Amino acid sequence: MLFSPFTMGFARLKNRVVMAPMTRSRAIGNVPNALMATYYAQRAGAGLIITEGTAPCINALGYANIPGLYSKEQVAGWKLTTGLVHERGSKIFAQLMHTGRMGYLKNMPAGAEILGPSPITAGGRAVKNTQRSTDYHLPRAMNHLDIVQAKSEFVSAAINAIEAGFDGVELHGANEHLIEQFLSAGSNLRQDEYGGTAENRCRFALEVAASVGEAIGFERVGIRLSPYGANNDMEPLEMNHTYDFLTKGLNAMGIAYIHHVDHSAMGGNTVPDAMKQMVRNNFKGAVILTGGFDRTTAEEVLQAGLADLIGFGRPYIGNPDLAERMQRNLQLNQELDVSTFYSAGPEGYTDYPGFSK
Repeated sequence: MLFSPFTMGFARLKNRVVMAPMTRSRAIGNVPNALMATYYAQRAGAGLIITEGTAPCINALGYANIPGLYSKEQVAGWKLTTGLVHERGSKIFAQLMHTGRMGYLKNMPAGAEILGPSPITAGGRAVKNTQRSTDYHLPRAMNHLDIVQAKSEFVSAAINAIEAGFDGVELHGANEHLIEQFLSAGSNLRQDEYGGTAENRCRFALEVAASVGEAIGFERVGIRLSPYGANNDMEPLEMNHTYDFLTKGLNAMGIAYIHHVDHSAMGGNTVPDAMKQMVRNNFKGAVILTGGFDRTTAEEVLQAGLADLIGFGRPYIGNPDLAERMQRNLQLNQELDVSTFYSAGPEGYTDYPGFSK
């Protein structure tokens, strides 16, 4: 099944392999460039590519050298990528990521601000200029005008994504970023309509999805979720109730997909099979599962009906032709240069070899 075509709404995918989003920090000045276009084009054997997290506004630029989708220059830069990926027969969605309280001001342009649902500093350490780490900032709690503004920025970025040639957008509601900061009882202590209950904590995510869907079409919208993720004080509280309510709401909208990530393969909490089954039961669109898969385990999950598509992250760093390698049962490049994951330049980015045909 992994290499069979799949129709996701309007999009006909050539296989069920998804290149999962990964921050790579090559967008110098926050503008996508030709090097990034080469990187994604090399990996266009995947039926669907989801880009690295892309900022919808300057307040979302919490990491160094991540791209944006809020300026004409950024739209023009992304057109290089979408054009090459489409030439190679793949579909590509832009992941819209707002870092919220996870940002660091010295990675951000003048005038940017660290925001969050509540004034609670993230645990752990922030990355400064891709190399050194430092303490996170205390975020300013978003007021109602800030929430309205953030929703409008997601909408504007989604419209820009379509102009840039993307097939759709993925809302980053996982991995401790702004949407998940609203979802989590560990980072959201609000007592207004955006907090206090699981239903209220889901409100921001549902309103962003609804606004973006109304702007570009719900068939062009996906969302990434990471229930049971617990990094940086994102405590796994009220998981079943929260994600039951959320996924039913997303299903009612008719968005294209839910991208469900399990970080246990990288040392995170294990996501219970019951949670994965609940998402599958509640949501009638496409379900993507990502988290430590190889060809064998991907086929098992597809055959079991828990997912329609399987995401692969780190294997795509060292194997630009990962889909082809798996289909031919070829050995993968296992050696990854971790020091180049977030560095500038082509080393460890576009110089991993493909197999000899």
